[in-house]
Amino acid sequence: MVGHVDHGKTSLTKALTGKWTDTHSEELKRGITIKIGYADAAFYKCEKCGEDAYGISEKCEKCGGKATLLRNVSFLDAPGHETLMTTTIAASSILDGALLVIAANEKCPQPQSLEHLMVLDILGIKNIVVVQNKIDLVTPEKAMENYKQIREFLKGSVAEKAPIIPISANYKSNIAILIKTIEEHIKTPKHDPNAAPRMYIARSFDINKPGTSISKLGGGVLGGSLIQGELNVGDSIEIRPGISKKVKEKEVVEPIIVKVHALAAGGESVKKVRPGGLIGIGTLLDPSLTKADTLSGNLVGKPGTLPPVLSDIELEYTLLKREGFDNPALKMGEPLVVSVGTATTIGVIVKLKGTNVFLKLKRAICAEKKSKVALCRRMGQRWRLAGFGKLN
Repeated sequence: MVGHVDHGKTSLTKALTGKWTDTHSEELKRGITIKIGYADAAFYKCEKCGEDAYGISEKCEKCGGKATLLRNVSFLDAPGHETLMTTTIAASSILDGALLVIAANEKCPQPQSLEHLMVLDILGIKNIVVVQNKIDLVTPEKAMENYKQIREFLKGSVAEKAPIIPISANYKSNIAILIKTIEEHIKTPKHDPNAAPRMYIARSFDINKPGTSISKLGGGVLGGSLIQGELNVGDSIEIRPGISKKVKEKEVVEPIIVKVHALAAGGESVKKVRPGGLIGIGTLLDPSLTKADTLSGNLVGKPGTLPPVLSDIELEYTLLKREGFDNPALKMGEPLVVSVGTATTIGVIVKLKGTNVFLKLKRAICAEKKSKVALCRRMGQRWRLAGFGKLN
């Protein structure tokens, strides 16, 4: 779910999954999404009731009969607020498709609608469905005017030919047509089960409540999406870059090797996981290593199969040009927010050569060559999406 702040991404996630993803105390207080929210849904279709009988329950809403399970889908509710763009960029790296949510009661495009569409463009996410939300708040004429604004906004972008589905998330209006459109336009991709397993860590947790006795402590949990291969309970995995520690006054990053103690997918315990959807890996790691997303941005794979850990990177980059956005040439010593995979870190420019920039990273990353990178730079009091590049 991507789109401008307060356009209804979290409400739509709830309409499709039954789960309200804003659970962090600050999110509830401010009414916005700060961390990436997760929710799983099962899509069903009633063959008896025909073409538009789609839903999220095995009981058909039209006839009350049993519907057929189509597939399970995992949703990520990405923050829309401009200052939280790096979280959104991190989320984009584990997507197979996107719902771009645009409110019908505001002029299109709004700032984050524009920036989120650029992120999808930069990261090559082509399977997009546009959701025109809040149609219950406008007249049919205003809804049509907004529809034309959306079509104009999408021209020349990766979503130019994307379907636009009008809905009301709060009243769950037209959700069946939206599910049908998702089924038609965002297919489950094919994955090679024999490839070396690789997972982006998007979240990491300490699942223990305060005051839990040492004998009852559970190990740290890793959350994310497997992008290739398979993982089984009992497999040894490597986590890179891992944890940083001081050795003879020097900061050294050491990978972690641990066994998969438990696996979860779709809210259920499983013995094996494959690509597609969000998974949880239970480990016997000290939970202090995984609490508060400490390992977010790391890569998981079989020991010895992961790319190198990088503290310095070279990028071939392009700066974005758009109306009303002053984006001058990069300068030596300038800090940039670098997002690659689910990793987000600060990089300081140490060398500029043509369209290449060399960065010294504050926090090491583990990434493949040719990986796509999003760059944000400080504009006044905010970090703004300013460019993109490719790791050399």
